[in-house]
Amino acid sequence: MTAALISALSTACAIWLWTGPTTPALRLHTLLTAPRHRPPWPHLLRTTLTRPGPARRADAWRRASIELCQSLSAELAAGRTPGEALTRAIAGVDFPDPEALRPALAAARDGGDVSAALTAAAPAQGGEGLRRLAACWDVSITVGAGMSALVERVGSTLRAAQTHRQDVAAQLAGPRTTARMLAALPILGLLMAGALDMHPLNFLFGTLPGLLCLLSGAALDACGLWWTHRMAIKAQP
Repeated sequence: MTAALISALSTACAIWLWTGPTTPALRLHTLLTAPRHRPPWPHLLRTTLTRPGPARRADAWRRASIELCQSLSAELAAGRTPGEALTRAIAGVDFPDPEALRPALAAARDGGDVSAALTAAAPAQGGEGLRRLAACWDVSITVGAGMSALVERVGSTLRAAQTHRQDVAAQLAGPRTTARMLAALPILGLLMAGALDMHPLNFLFGTLPGLLCLLSGAALDACGLWWTHRMAIKAQP
């Protein structure tokens, strides 16, 4: 009976972890329900823990670049000059780091080197759209090609690449979830062994063979997670 109860609780916890609220939802709930006067260190700790990783930040930059191309193409189609169109387009897009685009805004308003400003603002990961837009700006100024057609082509290319990345991520979600569940199975095994009064912790931490088994199992578990993550990273474009 105890083993069945522990198994049911473990299964419920696993289901909640995989289907529970996402980090943005938790952050929104915290912002809406948190008091105004709060100590600085919990806020700093929460900000550090909820900071987006490099992959999510790169994806946010790619999405913002697609929106920028769409807005810029619409502004150019409305008959505005390239500098004015870029200023209005940048102001209407929510970038992950708006301060990085301030030099580009200044260059577009004052007639400066917009291409260099866009290239400098583009991050190493996720800045492909800004670098391609900078190349379009150079081509338009040097050759005299139509800026609207170039931006529209860059936007369509970025949208196709983003769709492909989403398809690959969706296909990799299953193997990643399976690897994480398999990595958590030893913990469930320890709980079931403890429910059967087998004292697994005494064996693992109290004897030399148990300690060797614990270290080797943890090492193999970590290697499996690392190898799965490595394969998933290589499969992504």
